[in-house]
Amino acid sequence: MANDDEIYLIDMWRIVVREWRWFIGVGLIVVAATFAYLHHARSQWEATAWIQIGQVGSAPVGQDPHVEAFSRTVERLETRNFQDAVLDSVGVPVDGPAGRLYRGSMKIEQLAYANIIKLRVRGYSPEDAKQLATATATVLQDVHSRLGAMPLALARDRLDALESELKEAEANRRHLATEATGKGDTAALAAIALATNNAEIRGLEHARADLASRLLANYTYETSTAWPVYAPKDRVFPNTLLTAGIGLLAAAFLASLAAVARHALRVRPVRAGVSVHAA
Repeated sequence: MANDDEIYLIDMWRIVVREWRWFIGVGLIVVAATFAYLHHARSQWEATAWIQIGQVGSAPVGQDPHVEAFSRTVERLETRNFQDAVLDSVGVPVDGPAGRLYRGSMKIEQLAYANIIKLRVRGYSPEDAKQLATATATVLQDVHSRLGAMPLALARDRLDALESELKEAEANRRHLATEATGKGDTAALAAIALATNNAEIRGLEHARADLASRLLANYTYETSTAWPVYAPKDRVFPNTLLTAGIGLLAAAFLASLAAVARHALRVRPVRAGVSVHAA
């Protein structure tokens, strides 16, 4: 036997029809509140930057050639000092609404296989979001330029030294080649020294070519954005379709709840009266 307190769909429909004023009233209030929120909520836009971490190709074999490890770069991006430096660079108050939104919305994703960090930040306009994402990449580039300045300078000094040693060895080879054309012990010793000198020159040429190739743009480059910063025209918050859908569902639920509550209050005195009469 069914419990009298159970409510079936047909019963719900009858209650809604009977209490239609409450159903429509509460539903309209929730819908109005939803669209008022959509109208007055401050819109936010999101920009995405793909930052390629710089590297110095002359790093010793087995060591990370990047100017800064990915994990340390992510930690740097998340620090308050770095974020404040970015905000200061574009004239945004660090404790203002735009500054708080920038810090709170920052999302970082490591794409180590592509040597890229994907960065997303928000602003109160597409232009603001794009400016903040660009400034983040620029400030990081400045920091990494300072970190990589010394290793790069040492590599270039080493290349200059190899060039100097190679020129000296080639001049010595010309001298030894002249002496080796003579006769006697001096010529024999010069021939032996010439063979050693040729091996030295080959080693220097190989080292110079290897270091020069490591300093090419393929292996040595600064931190920069891999592609232009992207900021879509559509806002990301509030999401109109999602918010409207949730609002409509909430309106239907709360309106039904209000109708049921009103119906329960209406029939309670009737049941009480019937119980007293039966007793």
